[in-house]
Amino acid sequence: MRKLAKKGNMNQRIDVVLRKFRSRINSYPPGMCPLVLYRSLLQVSMNQSCGKCVPCRDGLIEVDRMLGSILRGDGSEETLTSMRDMCQMIAQTADCAVGVTAARMMLESMEEFADEYRSHISAHKCVENVTQTVPCMTLCPAHVNVPGYISLIAVEDYAGAVSLIRDRNPFPTACAMVCEHPCELKCRRAIIDGPLNIRGLKKYAVDMVHADEVKTPAPNVSTGRRIAVVGSGPSGLTAAYFLALMGHKAVVFEEHEKPGGMLRYGIPEYRLPKARLDRDIRAILSAGDIELCCGVRIGCDLTFEDLKKEYDAVYLALGAQIGNRVPMENADAENVIPAADFLQLAAADRPMDLRGKRVVLIGGGNVAMDAARTAVRLGAKTTHVFTRKRDDMTALASEVESAMQEGVRFRTLLSFLNIEADRETGKVCAVWLQPQIVAEYDRMGMMTTEHSSRYPYRFPCDVLILGVGQRSDVGAFEAAGIPVSGGRIDADEACMVRGCDGVFSGGDCVTGPSTAINAIAAGQIAAYNIDEYLGYHHKVACDAAVPAAVPNPCIPTGRAEIEEADPFERRMNFDEVEIPMTAEEAMREAGRCLRCDFFGCGAMVGGRLPDDTQ
Repeated sequence: MRKLAKKGNMNQRIDVVLRKFRSRINSYPPGMCPLVLYRSLLQVSMNQSCGKCVPCRDGLIEVDRMLGSILRGDGSEETLTSMRDMCQMIAQTADCAVGVTAARMMLESMEEFADEYRSHISAHKCVENVTQTVPCMTLCPAHVNVPGYISLIAVEDYAGAVSLIRDRNPFPTACAMVCEHPCELKCRRAIIDGPLNIRGLKKYAVDMVHADEVKTPAPNVSTGRRIAVVGSGPSGLTAAYFLALMGHKAVVFEEHEKPGGMLRYGIPEYRLPKARLDRDIRAILSAGDIELCCGVRIGCDLTFEDLKKEYDAVYLALGAQIGNRVPMENADAENVIPAADFLQLAAADRPMDLRGKRVVLIGGGNVAMDAARTAVRLGAKTTHVFTRKRDDMTALASEVESAMQEGVRFRTLLSFLNIEADRETGKVCAVWLQPQIVAEYDRMGMMTTEHSSRYPYRFPCDVLILGVGQRSDVGAFEAAGIPVSGGRIDADEACMVRGCDGVFSGGDCVTGPSTAINAIAAGQIAAYNIDEYLGYHHKVACDAAVPAAVPNPCIPTGRAEIEEADPFERRMNFDEVEIPMTAEEAMREAGRCLRCDFFGCGAMVGGRLPDDTQ
């Protein structure tokens, strides 16, 4: 018994080590050599080998030796061929999953990163631009100086933090409340305990000082150039902001009564109060020569040809505000509505009356979660969300959890078959669902499903909300000669519309429905490329001084989370759900930052990424 107890105690200690190891794996920095990553994973498999079968025991060691020679620059094409043959042999003959999966992993690496292998063999180095970078700044689509503004928060310079955020992102408040915070995914603090709550710290900064109370940088001297911006969502207003600071005049055309795009008309009030969004917009419009023209629809009130004639450049930031329907019978029945349309009605103070009604929602993205939580607040008797599998749910885990807390019911492994409408009233009365079973994983590691032998079943409902994506209204522009593919404007990475001189486009109308921060990044890129197109190379000033970095003692410390109001209370209204951090929480959280901009990933140049060319 003592031996068993001792063994159990050792396993517990090993589990603690493995938890820390998983955190280190999750914190691999962006920009690292993929061959180095694969070799480290291969060595983990080597350590897991029980040593009973020769292919796994000796073969993996030989693969590691050959991969090491390629990394050192001693390998050749023959080395790569031998390594591939060895991996194929191990995959076919190893006794257990350790050897089989390790060999398959290496074969996948040779296919996925063939260019990297070639570079190491021929040039004895990584492909160009492969180097470790500051994770949070690299993974932020707008490349905001995250360590810099966190250090400003730490010294209670909240206005400085807002200014530094605005150097790349003119929506500090909106992003503090709705950003999906990809910057946290590879935070190196996870090696010690857990990633920083970067969004939470940003929200604390804008809670302490309002965005429209922080002066924007002084614009450059006027150039006399005029740029038309179509759409006043996050992408369009970001482009206008930077163009105005460069000295150009930006004229923004918006078809709705108020600016903001999907930030105003797609995100519910409880997540982003419109009074707080207006603070960001007021600051943007004060940045320089920006003219806002609301209630103007291009193609009706103005033609695209008019814009081309009157302006030196045009930026199309149309967004994707039209909700998709499904191509099946009764998709246009009464009380069947796309999630985007449902949210826009609520934002325009014309919400559906859901009191006592059974609501079904198909989809699992953030828009679907917003619609489900809005349905709860509009008095729905029950709200059910159906998806094929959990992997289909692209919504943030926190959004799914919040929806569950508020009473939304989730069902997975169900595919949507058809819609049943009442013959007399024409209203939706039920949906038919087909049970699924899990199947193989695809190349991207996503679980697939197939039909179960169980019969489809009928689920009664009074309202059906379709959270199956959105599309852009590109008809008028396509008719005017703008290249459109699959309902999206055809533009390159520089936001230049292919074959259309002086026309730029970015955001959801190019990429398809995405996040606010991706749209902001597109607006920033477009502004700088429009500036270059017009023959300039302007810089935008930022007067925020980043405090000097000091080493962090790396003491494991819990992460401060943003709390939400009690679910039984918040589900009754549209009041803001998040509870502000306390000063103690914010200061402790800011103190967890490892300042990777100066330690670990190399010093930055002038407060920017070393490879930043604007």
